Amino acid sequence: MQLNQVAAQLYTLRDYLKTPAEIAATLKKVRAIGYQAVQVSGMGEIAEDELARILQGEGLVCCATHESSDKILNEPQWVAERLQKLNCKFTAYPFPGGVDMNDFSQVTGLAKRLDAAGAVLWELGLTLAYHNHSHEFIRHQGKSVLQHLYELTAPQHLQGEIDTYWVQAGGGDPAAWCRYLKNRLPLLHMKDFAVSAQIQPMFAEIGQGNLDWRGIIQAAQQSGCQWYIVEQDTCPGDPFTSLATSFHYISEELADTR
Repeated sequence: MQLNQVAAQLYTLRDYLKTPAEIAATLKKVRAIGYQAVQVSGMGEIAEDELARILQGEGLVCCATHESSDKILNEPQWVAERLQKLNCKFTAYPFPGGVDMNDFSQVTGLAKRLDAAGAVLWELGLTLAYHNHSHEFIRHQGKSVLQHLYELTAPQHLQGEIDTYWVQAGGGDPAAWCRYLKNRLPLLHMKDFAVSAQIQPMFAEIGQGNLDWRGIIQAAQQSGCQWYIVEQDTCPGDPFTSLATSFHYISEELADTR
């Protein structure tokens, strides 16, 4: 993993992205931390051409986006046009809102719709990935929902955006899932898993939790991962500080600096 493959998931900074002026100021701070790429998510309204101009001005790459679940499933052509304006190849389905993971027929229905949307993007040289949470680890017929989603879709139509925290929370092994998605894992959400003083799971900066990052990164590299995206759903204080803490750990302990 090279440092120029490490991105910040802007959802972490969603409270500072409500207006175009805030977006510009926030992206400047992200670049100053050292990140060279971002995943666009959690923003207020801004025209794609203005966002692209700000990103270019700060020397930031838009490595991926999260679009709304409805837009991806119902308007994949719109999603494709947005990605093209941002000079971005990847988007990820962020959350299966309205899908009951306990109902296998709904799981198979979601897989069919994801495959169809992914086909539209693939024909235009773009890629749809799937962002997991923990409820995809509900099991049907001896396999997790996440396994079924990947088995019921063509690899070119649905790739992986494994979220390490949520895999761990669901009882899975993040490194094993990276290996499972060999040649199907362009994106990785780096999110550490810690335990609070109240013995509750909590989000943590990279290196401040309990995940085996060297094992995870090695597995992701072997599966062809292109972007390593740092995300922290909630932070103990200033989220910019949390992103900086994560970037420093990655720079010192995980990235190949040769």
